[in-house]
Amino acid sequence: MSDADELARRKLLESKGRSFGSSASPNDRAPWAKNILIVTSGKGGVGKSTVAVNVASVFAQRDWKVGLLDADVYGPSVPRMLQVDDERLTWNEQERIVCAENFGMKVMSVGMTTPTPDTPLVWRASVATSALIQLLEDVDWGELDLLVVDMPPGTGDTQLTMAQELRVTAALVVTTPQVISTDDVRRAIKMLQDVHIPIGGIVENLSGFVAPDTGQRYAIFGEGGGKLLAEQYKLPFLGEIPIDMAVRQSSDAGTPIAVSGTAAQKAWYERIADGLLATGRFVQPKL
Repeated sequence: MSDADELARRKLLESKGRSFGSSASPNDRAPWAKNILIVTSGKGGVGKSTVAVNVASVFAQRDWKVGLLDADVYGPSVPRMLQVDDERLTWNEQERIVCAENFGMKVMSVGMTTPTPDTPLVWRASVATSALIQLLEDVDWGELDLLVVDMPPGTGDTQLTMAQELRVTAALVVTTPQVISTDDVRRAIKMLQDVHIPIGGIVENLSGFVAPDTGQRYAIFGEGGGKLLAEQYKLPFLGEIPIDMAVRQSSDAGTPIAVSGTAAQKAWYERIADGLLATGRFVQPKL
């Protein structure tokens, strides 16, 4: 975020009676969430939203009270993945925004604020980050065991805002095996370390394709990139998710594969959830 954008952000918050935090001493704009998981990557197109939706679904199926915030202002995809893309904002009697709900999760996205799903948001950084803060503070999330935040690609305004305004439990970093992807993810890891966000682990998505007719495995995007990153930065490696047509189909249809898939397909995301819990950072609900 440029100095001008940061100054504009602070002035906008102050005009609304809101204080601003820093990455060293962040605000707690989601005190209603026992745990906050941000799903991030330094690169777009790695399947970050797919991972966020399915990991959140795993926790919801374990009877956690789960909320999912789509923080990708310019390319929101979570509403379609959860069949709420036709829903628009409504307010309750307390004049708070009502979450969409599906698959046992509360869902909120900037994509639900536009007149039509294809309306672009042509916003400067200060406006976009202020809107995200509104989706934290002005939405009736209720009491949550876990808030999952699907981050946009990169290491910019939104990432910095979340570090300054949320008490993040851990970050889940998504990469593909491709060298270009791991180069960008290294920058994301360094940023997370610089802004004092603990990293719960690394996931390698699109890690290989097994031909259904021959059973032969093809490393389309290379091999081992996620494990290598985990070793280099001494971070937990939470698993590989192969290229599977059913994952794409379920995402397009708005039904998480972690809900509708086979036991083997569900296990990819269950292992990620278990790995996050194994870090000991998460407060588990009494079920």
